[in-house]
Amino acid sequence: MGEVEIPLGQPIVANGASVVRRGVRVLDRIDVTISPRSCTFVLGPNGSGKSTLLRLLHGLIHPDEGDVTWGGETARPPLRHAMVFQRPVLLRRSAVGNVRHALALAGVRGAEAAVRAHHALARVGLAALAHRAARVLSGGEQQRLALARAAALEPDVLFLDEPTASLDPPSTRAVEDIVQAIHAAGTTIVMTTHRLAQAKRLADEVIFLEGGRVTEGTPASQFFTEPSSPEGRAFLEGERL
Repeated sequence: MGEVEIPLGQPIVANGASVVRRGVRVLDRIDVTISPRSCTFVLGPNGSGKSTLLRLLHGLIHPDEGDVTWGGETARPPLRHAMVFQRPVLLRRSAVGNVRHALALAGVRGAEAAVRAHHALARVGLAALAHRAARVLSGGEQQRLALARAAALEPDVLFLDEPTASLDPPSTRAVEDIVQAIHAAGTTIVMTTHRLAQAKRLADEVIFLEGGRVTEGTPASQFFTEPSSPEGRAFLEGERL
């Protein structure tokens, strides 16, 4: 299948999208819009469906009801989507080997792959560790490698599922700096986190989930100062964990 481009200015939209697993509505009639070049954070209590929503918007899973469109198309999303998980899955290769493998899967090989892999590793501060085995890197270094691997694909949209959940503060800040740089370069960011301070620092839009339903989709500044839903207010007050 050829690569499909999302025209600039076109959003990702879920229309009445539901995901059902073993009779349970993990996501229930979701209506959300991811604006192009936004930095959108998906927040909510544990078990609210955050990770499932990311996978749905990324195209890893399909809705049981409703639909998701990418730039107005309901076909498979473009190859220029990328996703980084809380625990990155790394191959038994060097750091640069992991990046080049991802590029090869996207059809990028030879000299171009070498240049893009080197640039991606340098961008996340791992150039000196390019030939070190990925699986002996520290947790923070592995997450930066996962970001380098995703960034090398030059994605239009980057999905991040709790990428700093198990990292210490210095590693968390390093990952945040990388995410901000990727966003500043024009990539749309969609990210889940349980760290409210992180969302306050990075987000310009917030989608709040409770029990598989969206109770708020609003600018981040409004959500953190004056949430419109009782669920959002309770969450910010620490009544729901």
